[in-house]
Amino acid sequence: MAATWRDVRAWILHRNPELTEDDVDSETDIIESRIVDSLQFVELVLHIEELRGEMMEFAAVDLDSFRTLKDIEKNFLSV
Repeated sequence: MAATWRDVRAWILHRNPELTEDDVDSETDIIESRIVDSLQFVELVLHIEELRGEMMEFAAVDLDSFRTLKDIEKNFLSV
């Protein structure tokens, strides 16, 4: 079964127990809202790679590709 944005949200909620599912939907800007900080971002990338089953090529990836869970799903999980 392919990973979805909900898998990434579960990871975020696990690391941020003060948040609820209502705080993080598919359109929430997780960067601007600081739901994922700079230290968690590295962990997030590693988690996405684990969900994908392969490493990402960073030469063509920019921060906007990670802004929302929908962006993450579209850019990295729907490959």
